[in-house]
Formats: sequence, structure tokens, C-alpha cells
Amino acid sequence: MPQGFESPKGSPILENTGFSADEIDTSRPHPARMYDYYLGGWDNYEVDRTAAERVIGVHPQVRVSARANRAFLQRAVRELTAGGIRQIIDIGTGIPTSPNTHEVARETAPDTRVVYVDNDPIVATHAGARLTNTERTGFVLGDVREPRAILDHPTVRELIDFDRPVALLLVAVLHFVRDDEHPAEIVAALADALPSGSHLVLSHATGEPYEAYAAGRTDERARDGVVNVYKNATATLNLRTRAEIEPLFGPFSLLDPGVVRVPLWRPDGEVPGAQELNDIIFYGGVGRKS
Repeated sequence: MPQGFESPKGSPILENTGFSADEIDTSRPHPARMYDYYLGGWDNYEVDRTAAERVIGVHPQVRVSARANRAFLQRAVRELTAGGIRQIIDIGTGIPTSPNTHEVARETAPDTRVVYVDNDPIVATHAGARLTNTERTGFVLGDVREPRAILDHPTVRELIDFDRPVALLLVAVLHFVRDDEHPAEIVAALADALPSGSHLVLSHATGEPYEAYAAGRTDERARDGVVNVYKNATATLNLRTRAEIEPLFGPFSLLDPGVVRVPLWRPDGEVPGAQELNDIIFYGGVGRKS
């Protein structure tokens, strides 16, 4: 049972999401619950905490990376809502961590509609408790590898008007999609349903060093250690270089400053130094569909 979480059996939340408590897989760590642990959350199981501590053991800065990635998401959402976006599909949302996407968006635009998507039933349970009781907010139990099922879901169709621009959030999710699962084709399928003026917010883990540390400073042992932990999780970790991440934007034209380490994307505070940027494993960027 996750810390701070009581048995969901028979609860309306679980009944509304269409699955039973027995369907929650606690035999293997799940990336969403591990990420919750990195962020200091309590909605995780012992198997998740054990795996996350193994990652921390080889890459202690993973908590800093997770916080920097979360801050990137929030800055991107503020930018897009300030620019007129009023609809968001957040795929791979993970355990709800306040401020959530809809809370950030509604700082600027209270009428923003948000659909959260994740493939972990425990995320759906917490979404039911914390997110979907909010007006103009919904949750879909779905997998990014099945974009058509997400797009056709009744909750998505009810909340999202595909004749108006949409912000698609793929934050820290595509690195759990293997090359043979064709991440670029997944993005293309999602993009095809979105009208001109829509945006993609994407972040992705990398194993390559920050540019200022490129000369012989890649810690291959730490990188391989992190990847090995995720081999036993419900999804493997597939690190990619910036050159491999940029094409994932497909029809979305990158906004300045392009694909960069996440603290460098339109920072609203002090920018970390080269050492900390080297320790932050996420690239991020925002693109616009013409």
C-alpha cells in the first residue's frame, strides 16, 4: 500500500475509473510512482522506493532533475496560456503534484480545459481524488503508445475542441517509448489531430553531457546504472541525444531557444551553472504547429 494512501477497494474513485484495486501492479516499479518519490511525494509503493533509491545511489542529482523538469512544465504552460491557449492534453501526467497543470494554467486563464492521461491505475485513483472533481478537468486511463485510443476517448472528445488550438504535453514520457515503438510516429499521430496554432511541450531524458562538459565528462557508469534499474520497471528508460530528440517535434516548429537543458528554457530566475546543468538529465522544448 503506498504511504499515506488507504485501500481503494470499493471506493467510488476506483469504480469511476473502470478498474479494481487488484489491477494495480505492485510487483514492479512504475516510472510515475518513482518520479513521485523523486519529487518527495508519498504516493508510491515499497517496490518503487527501492528502485528509486537505486537510481539515487548512482545518480544523486535525479531529484534536482525532477524538480527542474517540473519547473519547465510550469513555465511552458504559463507561456502558452498567456499566449491564448485554453485547452491542454497532458499525456503521462504522473501522480498529481500541486501546482498541477490545470492550476498553473488557470493562474492566467481560469477557463482552461485540461485532460490528464496516464497508464498507471494508481495515477487514475489519485487523479479522481485531486483533479477530476475540478470543473473543466478530466482524466483518461490510456497509454501514449495508443494515440488513437486517447484521441477518441469520450472524455477527450467532451472537453477538447479539435477545431481550436491545443497544447499537447509530453513531459518526461517519450523516453519510456522504445525506438521499435516509434516515438516520432506517435507524436505525428497526435499532431495530425491538432489544428494550426497548437503547441507541443516535450521533455526527454538524455545520457549526453552538457555542452560545457562535453570533453570526457560523461559518467557512463552512472548512466548505465540508471538505465539498468528501469529494465525491471514497467517501462524501460531510453536515453536520447539532443540530435535524436529534436526530430520528435515533427510538424511543430521549435520556439526559441529550441531544445535545451530544461532550466535554460525561458528561465524566470537564476540560471544554474555548467556543473548543475550537466547533472540535470532533461532536455526540453516547445514547438508550434503552423
